[in-house]
Amino acid sequence: MTAPTGPSQQAAPERRPELDAMRALVVVGLVFFHASLVFDTRDDYYVKNAETTQITFFIAALCVIWAMPLLFLIAGLGSWHSMRRRGPGGFAVERLLRLGVPLVFATATIMPVPQWLRLRADPAYHESYLAFLPKFYAVRVDLSNFPFVLRGTYFETGHLWFVVLLLTFSLLLAAAVRWGPPALEWPAALSRPRGGLLVLGLPIALVCAFAGLEESFSGWSRWAFLLFFLYGYFFVSEPRFRAAMRRDWVPAAVVGVALMAVGVPGFVIAGDAPGADPFTDMTPLAIGARTLYGLAGWCWLVAILGARDRPRPLSASGKPPRRVYAYLSSAVLPLYVLHQPIVVAVAYFVVGWKAPILVEYLVIVTISLVLTVGVYDLLVRRTRVTRFLFGMREPTAR
Repeated sequence: MTAPTGPSQQAAPERRPELDAMRALVVVGLVFFHASLVFDTRDDYYVKNAETTQITFFIAALCVIWAMPLLFLIAGLGSWHSMRRRGPGGFAVERLLRLGVPLVFATATIMPVPQWLRLRADPAYHESYLAFLPKFYAVRVDLSNFPFVLRGTYFETGHLWFVVLLLTFSLLLAAAVRWGPPALEWPAALSRPRGGLLVLGLPIALVCAFAGLEESFSGWSRWAFLLFFLYGYFFVSEPRFRAAMRRDWVPAAVVGVALMAVGVPGFVIAGDAPGADPFTDMTPLAIGARTLYGLAGWCWLVAILGARDRPRPLSASGKPPRRVYAYLSSAVLPLYVLHQPIVVAVAYFVVGWKAPILVEYLVIVTISLVLTVGVYDLLVRRTRVTRFLFGMREPTAR
């Protein structure tokens, strides 16, 4: 398996730095999303407010359908550029440093915090954080949940599941490029007929329908994320696919909204029966709802990327605002790593207030955003050591 090498790929595809802004938007949006779980009736979040609401479920559904798939797809696009520059071996090493180091560092330092605060929510629990740490790190190897091979009573990767999956997909991709067969060229034919690009949603829909969805992975199957990642690697950098996305983004948006309008109610109905689990049940209604969900997710990505792929505004010097893009690109991974423990810690102190849900929610979001950006800007990006620990590239000399 190699990078696409058709006629349209003879020249290197244009780098799209505006996608960094989209990634940053998703990561910042995760602060809003995870703060909402504090008040969600259905979700068993680390810290729960005494008063909850079902409204957050429907709002979250409008976000999870596209947010994390978009991150994986953009990561696949970035992998194409990295693979082209470094080759499979260099790409694997770079991914191990950029993703593996922050994964290990964050797991060793800040990931126990949410689990400890979950326990601290019980008034009868008085164990100190230092006393809790050995229990968190008491793990065993279990390959049944690959690639999450460490298990323990309290141990978890938490929101870093994204980093675990992205690192795994990247290493699998490097091996496939190094030892696999050449890449297929036939999918490019789907870019020619109007709406043909939407057919690529069928493999995603089949995975969602028959492999099931995983609530802990933002309501998606981990293997659906692999497809989004591979689509980014093979297709988004292909000029014909970019042109098709720009052409078809309106019908993709219409189809995506229609599928959601049917699929979400079906998903809710499938889960209303006692003991029912629409994420994994193999009833016709649950399978149908998951099929529509997978198709809708791809349609939303086509619509978002197609609508966003327009000529970039130029700065006063006639060039894109590279400093802004560079800042956003460097900040995405550290902000992602930092945000959830901070949200949980802030929520732990706020949920005891006797205030309306909206007030508590806005307080949690505001404080969490300020702390997350502040920790990144003041403590992470200022030194070479902290940049390395959070997977940041060193600034390029000008």
